[in-house]
Amino acid sequence: MSSEAGSLGGLAETGHARVDAALALLGELDGVPTEAHAGVYEGVHEQLRDTLSALDEPRPPLPPLP
Repeated sequence: MSSEAGSLGGLAETGHARVDAALALLGELDGVPTEAHAGVYEGVHEQLRDTLSALDEPRPPLPPLP
């Protein structure tokens, strides 16, 4: 994980592309009317929830080592 603030509006990048993409949406809140903030938060929450859910999906087995 990087402790430097990247393109996430002052948030530190996590190193996980899907999480960073969701968090980057929070950096766009400045250009969104206050009434629409809840929709942005809901979208970020959904993306983060989907990312966590994907961790529970079975993965194909790794090929055997030579």
